[in-house]
Amino acid sequence: MTTIEKFDSGEVLSEVAVHNGVVYLAGQVPDDDSLDIVGQSRQVFANIDKALAQAGTDKHRLLSAQVFIKDLADFEGFNQEWKNWVAGTTPPVRATIQANLVNPNWLVEIMVIAAK
Repeated sequence: MTTIEKFDSGEVLSEVAVHNGVVYLAGQVPDDDSLDIVGQSRQVFANIDKALAQAGTDKHRLLSAQVFIKDLADFEGFNQEWKNWVAGTTPPVRATIQANLVNPNWLVEIMVIAAK
């Protein structure tokens, strides 16, 4: 049987799961929900970087990303920050979905999958 590793687990979810050399992240959200889309995006990217590092990988090994954005009017601002964050990498496959997020002040949430 293969090992499954989980990090930062609570009653409801684990932030990171690793299985068969693949790293799965829970939806990453901003720490400060008073920021605009640029600030929230930067915080989410920093949280992704931190979680990937905890699992022994980084954004250069991203396989896929699911972006949940509250307001499509923020798409261009988000996309510019995305391009800055993935610069120097080959971007992963990605889907962007408009969604009402659990915290009404969150403007973006991102789930990623990466190779270890």
